Amino acid sequence: MKNILITGGVGFIGSNLAKELVKKNYNVTSIDDYSFGSKKNEIDGVEYIKEDINNISNLKSKFDTCFHLAALARVQLSYKDPSKYFKSNVNGTERVMEWAKKNKVKVVYAGSSSRHFNPSDSPYAMYKFLGEEICKLYKNSYNLNVEIARFYNVYGPGEVVSEVNGNVIGIWRSKILQNKPLIIVGDGNQRRDFTHVYDIVEGLIKIALTNKKHSDAWELGTGNNYSVNELFEMFNKRFNVKSEFVPDQQGNYKKTLRKNDDMISQLNWKPKDRLSNYIENLKL
Repeated sequence: MKNILITGGVGFIGSNLAKELVKKNYNVTSIDDYSFGSKKNEIDGVEYIKEDINNISNLKSKFDTCFHLAALARVQLSYKDPSKYFKSNVNGTERVMEWAKKNKVKVVYAGSSSRHFNPSDSPYAMYKFLGEEICKLYKNSYNLNVEIARFYNVYGPGEVVSEVNGNVIGIWRSKILQNKPLIIVGDGNQRRDFTHVYDIVEGLIKIALTNKKHSDAWELGTGNNYSVNELFEMFNKRFNVKSEFVPDQQGNYKKTLRKNDDMISQLNWKPKDRLSNYIENLKL
């Protein structure tokens, strides 16, 4: 692994990954259309290309490894524009696989823990499911060197602080900045495997460097989960805030939790439960 392409390199996870790879003296290039990521996430030492991943075949440089992180996120937003999500998360992934096949590039694909639920629960879940299936198609039918890294609920430095595009932590941080109560969807008993982005980055690099093949996916979750109500108590302790309960939403899963320990047993990955400490030290 020497010359690396990150799709979605100015996004939350992509920018954290790029930073770590530059520290390790890899040659890093990002391709991103900046529709979700931000120019403020650019760092020195990375070549940035503003382009839709559907046009990845236009790239002229040679790469040996591609971290395919580019995708439209957020379950609720996917209901509003499923065609846009399909173009990015399904068509875009097929284009990346075809490009990788032609150029003999190893791909590490960012899967989603939504894979463990009914894909038809949301356009987002369905299209991330199809993204994984496309990877497996190219792996089995074309012998492409592609591995799936299945993410759980990622948080940490650089996360999107927004009521629209953020995850629950990013949404709540945005609410606090506006002096608004924190919204709890449903009864708040739904549990999430919150995984720090530093552990995600470490896991991605381990997957890229190993020659081991997984028959399904490498699961990047801590193996611990917290309820949204427990998360609120952490925020309340730090910021002294109020909550507001709203009706449950479609696609709001009751529990996410890492399904296998293969990252730990086979790749010596050691995720840490950093959630409480992270919130205790948050600065707005």
